[in-house]
Amino acid sequence: MKKKILIVDDEPDVVTYLATFLNDNGFETVTAKNGKECLSMAKSEKPDLITLDITMPEESGVRAFRNLQESQETKHIPIIIITGVTTDFKEFISSRKQVSPPTAYFEKPIDRMEFLDKLRKILKN
Repeated sequence: MKKKILIVDDEPDVVTYLATFLNDNGFETVTAKNGKECLSMAKSEKPDLITLDITMPEESGVRAFRNLQESQETKHIPIIIITGVTTDFKEFISSRKQVSPPTAYFEKPIDRMEFLDKLRKILKN
């Protein structure tokens, strides 16, 4: 059975790129274009993992990250942050006391093989 990954990003090109790459490597994908959709999709689709952008309209990835961790339905889902925001953000999000740090963190553009390796380790796929 394929592992399902929820891709959350407001840039259609990034979503298409990640979805194609993940589908080509044996994963099922679903998508959301902002933080509000992210929480709703995570609850309805029950993905095995979420990739989350930080800078998005309507509701930021930071807010979505916190909402995911506060919800009983979604707090167990591993989250990989994929963002163009600087490495200072990695230190910031990892130091928050209200939330656990993300499972992994990648800066755009991602190293595809490193990303795939990390996914497989997290999902034991």
